[in-house]
Amino acid sequence: MGYIEDLRKVVGHRPLIFPGAVAVIVDDLGRILLQQRTHPKGVWGIPGGLMELGESTEEVAQREVMEETGLVIRDLHLINVYSGADQFIKAENGDEFYTVTVAYYTTNFQGDIKVDKIESIQIAFFYPDEFPANMVKSHRVILDEFLEKHYPKLRKRNST
Repeated sequence: MGYIEDLRKVVGHRPLIFPGAVAVIVDDLGRILLQQRTHPKGVWGIPGGLMELGESTEEVAQREVMEETGLVIRDLHLINVYSGADQFIKAENGDEFYTVTVAYYTTNFQGDIKVDKIESIQIAFFYPDEFPANMVKSHRVILDEFLEKHYPKLRKRNST
């Protein structure tokens, strides 16, 4: 059992603060890896998750990407840190929490995609103009900022 599950046994549904990390992974064609999640069912998002005790945010992103996709990522670059009242979530089971999400991007990944059926329905690369409509809202905000600030530079570098 993980840290979050153990903590919930003590505090019940009361609001908590959960730090986590996500990783925007860009392939050589300029496509971005997205994960169709099992919870909430069918919604697309960026691979990532919550911090375990003793981890750095980079380690969270690397561990979660490995668990969810089978890929090893390196050379993480900070996009931004997302926190505040608009990061409040009330889960279907009544758990309440605020997330502090550290978002990274990378073009350095290795391995073959392996879908973890517990957390994912499918995993696929998408061009930004082909993103699914049904996305985690906070992840869409991260992707929009990434596309505005970093994507043009990556596309230019990859095309040379």
